[in-house]
Amino acid sequence: MSDGNAWIEIVLLAMLAAFIGLRLVSVLGKRTGQERPIGDAFRPTAEITAPSRREADRPVRGQLAVPPGTDRSLLPALEAVADADTGFAPDRFLSGARSAYGLILDAFWSGDLSGLTGLVSDEVHANLSAAIDARGGDRLPNRLIGVGEVSIHDAQVVGQMVEVTVRFVARIASAEGETETRDLWTFSRLAGNPDPAWVLIATDNEDDSAQMPPDHLGSDAEPTA
Repeated sequence: MSDGNAWIEIVLLAMLAAFIGLRLVSVLGKRTGQERPIGDAFRPTAEITAPSRREADRPVRGQLAVPPGTDRSLLPALEAVADADTGFAPDRFLSGARSAYGLILDAFWSGDLSGLTGLVSDEVHANLSAAIDARGGDRLPNRLIGVGEVSIHDAQVVGQMVEVTVRFVARIASAEGETETRDLWTFSRLAGNPDPAWVLIATDNEDDSAQMPPDHLGSDAEPTA
């Protein structure tokens, strides 16, 4: 009788061992397709070692050249503007500023500001309009004889905007004769804007207003900030 019980216990233990073995195989031996090869635990992955597409596509800014007449101490400020607005090139900017200077003066003197849309801010446009109205809308006989020095006076990044102040030294003919003017105009644009246009947001000058030609550029109006 005891031999029979012993055989029963052996059979039960064998069945239990087989059951446990099958469970281990089903759990530990199952492949999910997510296993990493042995020895890869410290191998860098492509996602870590490769630069992101955004960084790879970003153009590398070259060394900026300070334009003639511009104080070299402004180089860090110009580099900050170029870093914020990758399309900024000081020489090209000054060339455009020179053209805008003559265009805006001619429009103000003629009393017709229709061609300044997108070139001046709403505040500058309002000041110019007020000055034209104050003189009765008459056309002025002023004429730009020539522009000498055109240099960057200041540059800064303000939030998402970049601002550059330009110093213009020019000779202007008026009814009273020829006068040299030294203007400080500030231009601004949204950094990274695909539209390359800059907008005039402020006008000022280094001369005493009494020495300026009549109605040079809104002398009867407040300069914008």
